[in-house]
Amino acid sequence: MSALNKIARTMVSNRRGILAADESIGTMSSRLEQVGVEPTEENRRVYRELIVTTPRLADSISGVILADETFRQKLSDGRTFPQYLDDIGVLAGIKVDTGAKPLAGAPGEKVTEGLDGLRERVAEYVRLGATFAKWRAVITIGENTPTDRAVRANVHALARYAGLCQEGGLVPIVEPEVLMDGAHSLTRCREVTTFVLQVLFAELDVMEVELDGIVLKPNMVVAGADSPEQPSVEEVARATVETLRATVPESVPGIAFLSGGQRPEVATAHLGAMQSLDPLPWELTYSFGRALVGPALETWRGDNSRWTAAQDALSERAVANAAAR
Repeated sequence: MSALNKIARTMVSNRRGILAADESIGTMSSRLEQVGVEPTEENRRVYRELIVTTPRLADSISGVILADETFRQKLSDGRTFPQYLDDIGVLAGIKVDTGAKPLAGAPGEKVTEGLDGLRERVAEYVRLGATFAKWRAVITIGENTPTDRAVRANVHALARYAGLCQEGGLVPIVEPEVLMDGAHSLTRCREVTTFVLQVLFAELDVMEVELDGIVLKPNMVVAGADSPEQPSVEEVARATVETLRATVPESVPGIAFLSGGQRPEVATAHLGAMQSLDPLPWELTYSFGRALVGPALETWRGDNSRWTAAQDALSERAVANAAAR
């Protein structure tokens, strides 16, 4: 078993999932403001400390994805975030893309950037304690989207990122997210997700990425948030699993779903329903952000007298997702 394969399998093992706490400074500041907290660097640090010091976090979380700012910060006891996570038996991951930017010649579509200097950044993050990385591509469903141009530009970047990570010793989380924004049907989401994953794995093959050393982080196959016809939990589970069966090679160790803006309880229900389907060649787990930490942030609201209650809210969601597996 290669070192990358061992890490990838650890990330999806023992009913545990991956916690995404890698919001950009702008996004995290906005979320703090929404709950009445001043969006300072220190408040962002304190909030992330609340998250990672949740008691028994390692029982249900195998790894935490951090942003660059947090990766370099320290907890109140002087340990860096990667050092603390290592001490409690949780892998430290790092978001390495620099965000989705407008794609030339494709109005309304974006391509994720961040390849420039990535080899050097990977080497630095490894020295700082990272074991895996994340890069998110976003695909929009609309009347005339996604275009082939947008899909191929995004999966090409994902494949190059994955190759650079593996070269440097990091397991890449490969995240092609088909957004649930819009009024499209479940069938349309399935068509787009199938195409995106087919093109993705063709590009990963061209770049000679070792598939047993990655973790795939896709969207679930759901109807658009504004669709008048919302499928049942069972319909989402079956459509998602059938899409994965048709597109994802068996050598991939695990699939860690993003929540994509679903309500926490709904995302958990979808994950649980997938486990009851026929045996699958990969581990199916979760890599949720808002669906895990949203309740904690709403509970805390900058009031440290609610610290324990906020951690309890996070623990409840993490345990529920582990149970769903």
